[in-house]
Amino acid sequence: MQCHQQSRARVGTRSITTTARRSNSAPTSWNLPTPKTLVLPATFVAGQRRTLATVGNVNSDDRGPLKEYDDRVASGRLRDDEHQRGIIVNLQNLHDELRNYHAPPIVHPTLESLQPEPRSVLGRFFGSAKKEKPIQEIPDNLPRGLYLYGDVGSGKTMLMDLFYETLPSSVASKTRIHFHNFMQDVHKRLHKLKMEHGNDIDGVPFVAADIAEQGNVLCFDEFQCTDVADAMILRRLLESLMSHGVVLVTTSNRHPDELYKNGIQRESFIPCINLLKNRLHVINLDSPTDYRKIPRPPSGVYHSPLDKHAVSHAEKWFNFLGDPNDKPHPETQTVWGREIRVPKVSGRAAMFTFDELIGKPTSAADYIELMRSYDAFVVTNVPGMTHRERDLARRFITFIDAVYESRAKLVLTSAVPLTQLFLSKDELKESVQNDREDKKGQGEQEEAIDDTMRNLMDDLGLNMTTLKNSSIFSGDEERFAFARALSRLSEMGSKEWVERGMGLEKDGGKEEKESWQKSRSQRLEDGM
Repeated sequence: MQCHQQSRARVGTRSITTTARRSNSAPTSWNLPTPKTLVLPATFVAGQRRTLATVGNVNSDDRGPLKEYDDRVASGRLRDDEHQRGIIVNLQNLHDELRNYHAPPIVHPTLESLQPEPRSVLGRFFGSAKKEKPIQEIPDNLPRGLYLYGDVGSGKTMLMDLFYETLPSSVASKTRIHFHNFMQDVHKRLHKLKMEHGNDIDGVPFVAADIAEQGNVLCFDEFQCTDVADAMILRRLLESLMSHGVVLVTTSNRHPDELYKNGIQRESFIPCINLLKNRLHVINLDSPTDYRKIPRPPSGVYHSPLDKHAVSHAEKWFNFLGDPNDKPHPETQTVWGREIRVPKVSGRAAMFTFDELIGKPTSAADYIELMRSYDAFVVTNVPGMTHRERDLARRFITFIDAVYESRAKLVLTSAVPLTQLFLSKDELKESVQNDREDKKGQGEQEEAIDDTMRNLMDDLGLNMTTLKNSSIFSGDEERFAFARALSRLSEMGSKEWVERGMGLEKDGGKEEKESWQKSRSQRLEDGM
């Protein structure tokens, strides 16, 4: 039964309308009661709400973050900053995506799906046929959220305010809360569920469905993880929210890789870090001091999917890696009498589409020659490659190896996340099912498939045991090349790799860049 509730809450002398999400699921007898009145705090700390604040969204003219920023600059409230403006373009892109985004109806998991699997062999054998999965797949049309990180004073609160206040009118309701207080609320809800239905119940999917009903855009201030209790549930909580179509936007003082550093059982938290990096655009708010005038793009070097962000992502990195005094132009390189056309060059940076670089018959010798001529490569429109495109995959892996061995820079825009470049979800599921068909117990088999998929998606080739043993690969050499390529892509996407040789003033400016270029040239001469 669909329901649409509105309540009015007093905040000091202000009246705020709260709007609940629509749900197409029939309420169950054990559903947690939804408060009739939502009480919001009368005070905010540095713009951050300390308790849940779900409000009806009012932006009738769909005024976006970029227009609001321009108006604030024109009125003198803000100073125009090129680095900050580049970040606001990312806010505007998400704003535009949300205009046409419609979240799916919320379906609460059943009580049976939240109970643990039978532990005994007889229990599994005589149990029900196929158990409903409490956490569904993340919708393909879910817009990638934003993870804005930077030091104190980098403008996190201002940017979040700008985005939150200008959400498009298509977003019926929105929620903003300080992350620490959000997790306190989650643990209280989980405790209540356990008190009512026993300690063995998995309450995370149900609590996530409750939260998703309140708004399909969820904004966190100061995302952090310092508590082992948070670390153990956070990945499943965020994944559950995303499965209900919730778009996440958060600020933090730390890059995802720095979250829960040295925490207890941190290895169990790594899947959450990878979920954040795969599902949110990670953007650095700290403006790097560079001897060049063009600011470094705030996002990482890899971007998926091939959405409207992809083109600007590639262009920003090409402009940064190239030479501002060298207008983009085509070039031709010659290898053993054959010509290789490079469609776009600026300075020591080269830009290709995937088809231009990999779609034509090329060899390791061609790639080595390109490494001698250029320091950085931007490759756009990289597709997901199934077993039908094994030749393309092998060629692309050879190119990745050449970039890695020469210590060059690599920027990619791809149709799928890196972990699906050489193997699709469907291929992996089919392969694992075939490999495990002799195992009995549908529930047990399904769980094994889910774990394999999570390992593949969670870690860039670092948890690939099941995958490596899959019969989908033609031999040990192909298994090794696949895992190595993902591992190298992961390393080349690190901040240390990207900044090395950039000539950033904190690392030594022009002297550091010249030293890196000499070292790279020597490596090419010695190793290639």
